[in-house]
Amino acid sequence: MSNSRLTRREIREKALQALFQLKTNEELTPEEAIKQALLSDSEEWNSEEDVEIQDYPYLITLVHGVLDNQAAIDEAIQPYLKNWTVGRLAKADALIMQIAAYEMLLGDTEQVPQRVALNEAIEISKLYCDEQSSKFINGVLSNLIPKTENP
Repeated sequence: MSNSRLTRREIREKALQALFQLKTNEELTPEEAIKQALLSDSEEWNSEEDVEIQDYPYLITLVHGVLDNQAAIDEAIQPYLKNWTVGRLAKADALIMQIAAYEMLLGDTEQVPQRVALNEAIEISKLYCDEQSSKFINGVLSNLIPKTENP
């Protein structure tokens, strides 16, 4: 499977899976978690040796971007959580917001516009979280878009 076979949404989902694994198994390295995420639901690879994570540069960027900038990302999100902390959120909700916040605040917004990152987070939350999560995630992340861009 090559990078061209995964859509940006699928890459974001794999980033979510890898980051979730890292939160639940501190013994894993980011590269091992990425590899496991790529291997999940894949029929193309027979073993871990078949997976070349360097073929997925955007996936690596997302995982390391969230890990390396966790404090800044959480600090940007925190004011909009209203009586919550990032640590109290459901893991999937928090990770989806962290991935999107990374893309919105620290990523290449010409390549991935902020509204695209926001919409992707909402759509992914509909797959991995409870039905209220997408509204909550939208409410928090929409605050990260500069007011001049809001209609």
